[in-house]
Amino acid sequence: MPSTHETHALGPSGETTWRISSTEIAALARVERAVPANWRRRHGDFPEPIARDGGRTFFDGREIVDWLLTTGHGNADENDLGTELALHSLSAWTSRIPGRQLLDVLTALMCLRHHEGVPLLSGEDTTWESIVERAGMLDEDDTCLISELTNAGPWGPPLSRLADELVAAAANTGRRHGGMLAVRHGPAADAFEWLLGVRHRLGLHDLTADTLTPGMTECIARLTGIDGTTDPVVANPGARGGDLLVALHSAAGPDITPRFVASDTNRSLVRLVRRRMLVRGVLGQALDVQEGESVPDAVDGPNVVASVLPYLPREERLPEKTLERIEALTDLLAERCTAVVLGPADALTEPLRPHDWADRFRRDFLTNGLLKAVVALPGGIMPYRPGYRTALWVLARTSEQEKRGRVLLADLSGQEMTERTLTGITEDIRRWRAGGWGKDDLPALHHGVIVSVERLNSRAGAALTARTRATTGARDRVLRMADLELRLKELGERAHRESGAGGQLTAHASLRPESSTPPSTTIARLRKERRVRMLPGHRIATEYLLDRGDHNVLTPAEVLGRKPVGTHRIDRALLMTAYRHVAFTEPGDLVITAQPEFGAYIDAGGFSVVAYPARVLRVRSEAARPVRPRVLAAFLSMAAAEYRRTRGSVHSALTLEELEFPDVGPVEADRLDALLEDIERRSSVLRQQIGALDELGSLATAGMADGTLTLHADQ
Repeated sequence: MPSTHETHALGPSGETTWRISSTEIAALARVERAVPANWRRRHGDFPEPIARDGGRTFFDGREIVDWLLTTGHGNADENDLGTELALHSLSAWTSRIPGRQLLDVLTALMCLRHHEGVPLLSGEDTTWESIVERAGMLDEDDTCLISELTNAGPWGPPLSRLADELVAAAANTGRRHGGMLAVRHGPAADAFEWLLGVRHRLGLHDLTADTLTPGMTECIARLTGIDGTTDPVVANPGARGGDLLVALHSAAGPDITPRFVASDTNRSLVRLVRRRMLVRGVLGQALDVQEGESVPDAVDGPNVVASVLPYLPREERLPEKTLERIEALTDLLAERCTAVVLGPADALTEPLRPHDWADRFRRDFLTNGLLKAVVALPGGIMPYRPGYRTALWVLARTSEQEKRGRVLLADLSGQEMTERTLTGITEDIRRWRAGGWGKDDLPALHHGVIVSVERLNSRAGAALTARTRATTGARDRVLRMADLELRLKELGERAHRESGAGGQLTAHASLRPESSTPPSTTIARLRKERRVRMLPGHRIATEYLLDRGDHNVLTPAEVLGRKPVGTHRIDRALLMTAYRHVAFTEPGDLVITAQPEFGAYIDAGGFSVVAYPARVLRVRSEAARPVRPRVLAAFLSMAAAEYRRTRGSVHSALTLEELEFPDVGPVEADRLDALLEDIERRSSVLRQQIGALDELGSLATAGMADGTLTLHADQ
């Protein structure tokens, strides 16, 4: 048996399997692209290159991982390095073997490893012939393994080592790539998902183009209600690579054992889906995946149906054909069974030609009580088809006595599909289902509105979308408007009190004699006189800037007022590890930026992190003539506006340190500071009033537009 290092390093024709480029090293270590080159120059023990190809330099990935672990450089967790290295190495394989063949061989080997429960290359007989023979015993009818392995050619032995390493890396990290619901099914299943999660790196565009965002796939699975279904039998026509089947299997939970019937017109994808479900423990009578458009007949018939209709170009996408496909799916539904279908918005939600056959066909789904919920989705649900607009239909077959003539409509076409949004619409439809698809007194919904079928059918050809995109129900809107009215009253009283307490705002300005003009100064001069300190901002990786954390991060966006302070935050634990040299602001620090334009912000509370290219100007209070931060910010803003960068130039006329502004005496500085503080206090109240007025107007307009609110005359 070769050593562990040899197992990693040996590849076809004696080449190194685990070779990676400098760019891949940066991604592996989670650092900027230029950092590996700096490491190579500064550290004599950095691994030497092993190959050069087309101007690119390659390194032995195992040596790089060992160096990162030994030195502690980089920001990657040590448990993730082996997994990430295995994934990066796949890009080198695509230059030797077609990506589809690589995927098929590796996934077939993972299935065999999962079945045997031990590494492929363990034991006495580890020849490639032995591996193929063992696979034949598992897959006698060649449903998913034999053809893939017999077509591996000379790549079989090294790929068996690669498959072992991928599964071993999955066992070490214990986490899943690809965004599926986090239910573990063993390291082989995890490795399988990791491999499909990087399918784009293998050039598998046919397998990538029709994939949904992971969050949307999970949302469809949850909307089926599979977790509350007794003995679920799941039908999934058009399974493609099996993403939706995997999400449904995970959504069912560990205590439920569904049976799956699925189909696809692509024979290669059918075999891939069988392998993908096999490593998750779904086999035998629990899985029946066949080639074709229709799913195989199930003994009891499916009680859960989920499908993503195949993409077609706009010129080939006829609404009536889409609706015929959905009608065929509803034929699978027995009473009290649910179907969730994602398809093109032009057939499912957008206006149709009035009284045309497609219009009448779509309205039939409403009148016969099958259609229970309609969700218009934004673009980007299929990331590789960003211009393709989609929508969701939730259908259920109920008895005649339970048909209530109601449908839930939700319009998310203008919203970001965040986890919060997906969770909200899922909760809306689950409540709607729990109420028997017709309960009128539901609690306030996050996104949906309940509309009568009679009202929708009264408008031939009309769109099946909610006329409002408000995120709360009508009752919540009325309550919010009442709160805003009280808020405006309080702000008005506060403005009156502050105006009365401070009296009329008067600057007491007069002309200054020419002989007493104050001298000018610059930031550079103030620093030399030790009246201010300039502290640099910190280079914080964008992936660490979240909307939650222990400390505010002040980027140029916050300094310029383009985003509210608190938009970007960072965890203290991360600062203590990856950015241990970061210095926090102090109360009253002036944060400035010159890029993309000049901006200044006074951090009154302190304990923030300033992100490059923003910087900190810290006033030295012990100086003989201390600077007032508010006055300094005002003078700098005026000077920067005078010497701003003109169109066509690369830099401003003067640097920030060269900008000249008056160095007024302490008495005048105090008076200007007091005036600016008073103006700031009064304008803050006015800005709050303007914000409340804008929101009140928007809510009133939205309520009138969707017909949920009316306004009365003063009583």
